[in-house]
Parts: sequence; C-alpha cells; structure tokens
Amino acid sequence: MAFTLKIRENGSQQEVFDPVRQKWVVMTPEERVRQVFILYLLNVKGLPLSHLSVEHAVTVNGMTQRYDLVVFDDDLNPYMVVECKAPHIKLTQKVVEQAGRYNSILKAPLLCVTNGVEQRVFEIDFEDKRIRELEDKKAMKSDERTMKGR
Repeated sequence: MAFTLKIRENGSQQEVFDPVRQKWVVMTPEERVRQVFILYLLNVKGLPLSHLSVEHAVTVNGMTQRYDLVVFDDDLNPYMVVECKAPHIKLTQKVVEQAGRYNSILKAPLLCVTNGVEQRVFEIDFEDKRIRELEDKKAMKSDERTMKGR
C-alpha cells in the first residue's frame, strides 16, 4: 500500500494526516518535513508503520521532552532517532545535540537531523563513545519544493 500526503483545510489552518499517530495534525513547516520523511520511510524504504514512533515523551536530565521520530528495527529496538526542523532552519551543532540528548536515553545506533532540504546522518558507537557523520547524505532524496509546500 502506497502512502500519500493527505492535507485538508480546517478553518483557517491546514492539517496533514499522520499515518503513524492516525490523526490529523496542524501542518507547520516542521510537520511537513516530518510527514514527507515518514512517507519516504514507508514508501521507499518499505518500513512497516509498527516500526515508527512520533512525538513520544522521553525524560532527559529530569525534564520531559518529545522526540520527533524514532525508527525501530525488526526486534523493535530503537534504530534511528530523527530530528526534523523547518526548511529554513540550519542543521547546526545545536540541532545535532538536541537529537543526541534524546538518543542518550534511546541508544539508537543512528541519528538523523533533517530540514527536508539537507540531511545529516550520524553513526553512534556507545561502547567506544564515538560519533561519526556518514558520508552518504542521500538517506532521503527530497524535492525542495515539496518540503517547502510549493
């Protein structure tokens, strides 16, 4: 089954249907990036919905925060933490560190930050306490016009 971006008008705002959460959510620029990334994972990578989790709470340093997206492996262990930003937000060290804070709890071997235009993917070695940015930044080929809602 192919998943598509379902958008509707609700009063003065646009909403998008999130297939993971099974509900309509407000279409912010960041939400558009997240939903397009989810569709990529489902349609191109062939992941089942059961391997994705969106906006669940994690406690980091005593504070409750919500991650954007976590991809689970076949054993349902965290495999990749994804931090989504709006297309105009630069993928700075601060953005990577934000995703890293969530991953300090989740312990996924991959970390991805994306603004829909650019992606950065990191491999995490918890045993050696090393982080390596992967050279293949084509984790998600995206069309900038799609990401910006044009």
